[in-house]
Amino acid sequence: MKIKDIRLIPLVGATPDGGWQEGDGEDDNLHTLVEVITDEGVVGLGSIFTSAKLSEGALGVLRPMLIGESAIEPVRVCEKLHQTTFWQGRGGSITHFISGIDIALWDIFGKVTKQPISRLLGGRYREKIKPYGSLIMQEPDIFPARLEAAVERGFQAIKIGWGPFGRVSDKMDEAIVKTARETVGPDVELMVDAGGSDRYWPHGYKWALQTAKMLKQYDVVWFEEALRPDDLQGYIKLTENAPLPITSCEVLTRRQSFMPWIEQRAVDYIQPDVTKVGGPSEEYRIAMHAYDHSILFVPHGWNTAVGLAADLQLVAAVPTARWVEYITPAPYVEDIVAEPFTLDADGLLTIPEAPGLGVKWNSDGVKAHSGMELTPSDL
Repeated sequence: MKIKDIRLIPLVGATPDGGWQEGDGEDDNLHTLVEVITDEGVVGLGSIFTSAKLSEGALGVLRPMLIGESAIEPVRVCEKLHQTTFWQGRGGSITHFISGIDIALWDIFGKVTKQPISRLLGGRYREKIKPYGSLIMQEPDIFPARLEAAVERGFQAIKIGWGPFGRVSDKMDEAIVKTARETVGPDVELMVDAGGSDRYWPHGYKWALQTAKMLKQYDVVWFEEALRPDDLQGYIKLTENAPLPITSCEVLTRRQSFMPWIEQRAVDYIQPDVTKVGGPSEEYRIAMHAYDHSILFVPHGWNTAVGLAADLQLVAAVPTARWVEYITPAPYVEDIVAEPFTLDADGLLTIPEAPGLGVKWNSDGVKAHSGMELTPSDL
């Protein structure tokens, strides 16, 4: 089975606010779906955390290496793409694009073998996982409504991030967290994401340590992106001294970039994004390397239903996974699946066991956010 064509589907019209200071509009194209179409009519779907314009540039470079290649050897094919693009955007939009291709090839591989990706990766350690509802912080007087909506949906874990946190005052930071804890109650797990990958992040180690101590008072599960994303030494020091787990690394790409963070224990939990890092082929290797060093794998998932489906397969295949990220609300998650993801009474998601990504797509929903229909697949 060979690759016949590659097709890009940009998502627009419902792009969520990512919390960046520069801000995003609903019509900004930050996420692009990609179809890999085979000569036997089987189609795989992937997701790329970058715009269609950048994806088109990457496709222009990589198309000659993809057309006619095997459609059922994702690891080998994508390693070839990585190895032949050292001087062509390595780690940037090229790697983001390869992520989508890799997801789509794993989807095809699963469909052809009639197995979920998790089983092809080596086996399933679990059938359910706890999703944490991921939402942007607001000022304390208006924040409760957003939090209450997440609790009403059944989330037993909620991550609050970005917004005013770390950008106004220490007093504001604590007021936001206090409001969140009082609103969700003592039994819902609460995570905090400072958003240190925002532009010109002003804070360093001392602020992060002080803030971590404050968060501990509100029973916060972890403190995410407290420092700039390249501050390796700062994270090593913070992880050693903070009274709660420290997490980061969502902006890193390629497994090699994660090695010093894992081997020098710069974080307690590591957060690669499958739509950036190189797809399941790279993310699984990162997760298992982290596992060997007693660092918990928590996939970052501020993307699409395709990214969430890939994350669900990955957390099934990793021995110690405990959570998966779920943006809420999220039209690019909920509108493009034929059957919605649902939480059970314990706030858990069932991990799909159908072939490939294990999810059926809603072509009408994709069309509503792109103006394009999905290519029908024979499997």
